[in-house]
Amino acid sequence: MAANLVNLEAVDKVYGTRALLDGISLGVNEGDRIGVVGRNGDGKTTLIRILARLEDADKGRVTHAGHLRLGVLTQHDSLDPAATVRHEVIGDMADHEWAGNAKIRDVLTGLFGGLDLPAFPQGLDTVIGPLSGGERRRIALAKLLIADQDLIVLDEPTNHLDVEGISWLAQHLRERRSALVCVTHDRWFLDQVCTRMWDVQRGAVHEYEGGYSDYVFARAERERIAASEEAKRQNLMRKELAWLRRGAPARTSKPRFRIEAANELIADVPPPRDSAELMKFASSRLGKTVFDLENVTVQAGPKVLIEHLTWQLGPGDRIGLVGVNGAGKTSLLRTLAEAARTDGEKQPAAGKVVVGRTVKLAYLSQEVGELDPTKRVLEAVQQVRDRVDLGKGREMTAGQLCEKFGFTKEKQWTPVGDLSGGERRRLQILRLLMDEPNVLFLDEPTNDLDIETLTQLEDLLDGWPGSMVVISHDRYFVERTTDRVFALLGDRFLRMLPRGLDEYLERRQRVIDAATPAAPAPEVAKAKPSADARAAKKELQKIERRLDRISEQEAKLHERIAEQATDFEAVAKLDAELRELAGEREELEMRWLELADDA
Repeated sequence: MAANLVNLEAVDKVYGTRALLDGISLGVNEGDRIGVVGRNGDGKTTLIRILARLEDADKGRVTHAGHLRLGVLTQHDSLDPAATVRHEVIGDMADHEWAGNAKIRDVLTGLFGGLDLPAFPQGLDTVIGPLSGGERRRIALAKLLIADQDLIVLDEPTNHLDVEGISWLAQHLRERRSALVCVTHDRWFLDQVCTRMWDVQRGAVHEYEGGYSDYVFARAERERIAASEEAKRQNLMRKELAWLRRGAPARTSKPRFRIEAANELIADVPPPRDSAELMKFASSRLGKTVFDLENVTVQAGPKVLIEHLTWQLGPGDRIGLVGVNGAGKTSLLRTLAEAARTDGEKQPAAGKVVVGRTVKLAYLSQEVGELDPTKRVLEAVQQVRDRVDLGKGREMTAGQLCEKFGFTKEKQWTPVGDLSGGERRRLQILRLLMDEPNVLFLDEPTNDLDIETLTQLEDLLDGWPGSMVVISHDRYFVERTTDRVFALLGDRFLRMLPRGLDEYLERRQRVIDAATPAAPAPEVAKAKPSADARAAKKELQKIERRLDRISEQEAKLHERIAEQATDFEAVAKLDAELRELAGEREELEMRWLELADDA
């Protein structure tokens, strides 16, 4: 049985008049991998800070196991600005000592792209003080991961990491023995790493088994039971569940939620987007031409980022744009935006950009635009427009759209200057959509947004008729909102990736492998699947066939009970058979879960 590492017993935490945590009792055991989700401001960070004893609870008790080795990544690092990267990450270890340590080599390569830290001016001897917040965060994460820990607590670890860095971190954490508690809005990362979820809502914490996909399934089922029929149909969680089951299968390799139950739950839920209808509507709004690029060169100062680019963004296209940092993703969007802003007069360094005559562009940059801090939230939105046409006959007032983005009626009267970074980001997106654009450029739109707001934004974009380009390190958001993926791999060319982000990571890995000296061939050949693993797989298949037969038998018994409803003796006998089948099903499902971990 796994040993207990941390216990929270009846913990309360109040800020002002608001109870963030109300009588919370939770535990973390050896081997646990827990993802923490919830709206911004509901207490996720407070919960893990109390768990790590960085903050005191108002009531209750927090207990740590004796000699617990605890590592914590907070949103603000405690690195010495006068120290070098070498001093903070490696300490006093000699070069031959740390270079011979496989874990240290893996962390440095995974987070910095090489043992010599190629992105830093003096490599390991770079002084920390002048570095950016993102660079400092990578250093703090590397320092944490190199140490040996019993429990790692991470607050938004994927911030400032690109797609490759997030993929590496997920694999690294899966292979570690340490227990993990992690707050993040990156849903792909949660699915890859976590086996349990804590959902923080209005002072309570709800626990779910499995990763993010399993959490969506289970929460949707819980809300289905609790809600009325009409409320069920309007539940965003069910729409996301439908996308997870239909559009992106096998997101979790060991599902805790029965597939049959999930399919039944989404039986009447339409696909997230009607692509043909949206394309037709977008064509009517935009015509045939949106952006046509012919032999274009994109530069940042004297540096050539992209050259000989001939590409077309058509009406209704939903494009995900990924690539290595510095390859020119943002520069490409800025080039197109400049051409649109000047009606085609401002052209790139070489080549030609043709802009459609009806293009109305909205560009969400990474920087939060300046707004009058004295204006109220609702006033800042109404300043753009009072009502917005969302297509397909849907219309919303400024106040309704504010509520959809998490600004309650009370919050709508908050001065802009009092908003948090995430709330300002939400407001910025709101104002863009209120202007009724027909082309959207979104550069890292998920920054500072919680999962619930991301889900609402995705739902809104599902019915938005226009062309869209999304730059994001949030793999889930890219896959959820776009239809095609293009990549800039650092070689000045734009490529379409038919297999999306999986293909991008494979291509990047080939580039890294080609630049890395070949390792000596291993002495031991790769082991074949053991006899035990083969036997487990065979038994799994047998269990699944038996579960299917049980479902058929149960359906027939229910029919017979309905037919003989007035024969109490017969009904009692049939009911006994049903209970026996239910008991067998429960035993088989438990055995299935045990075998799934070994197969």
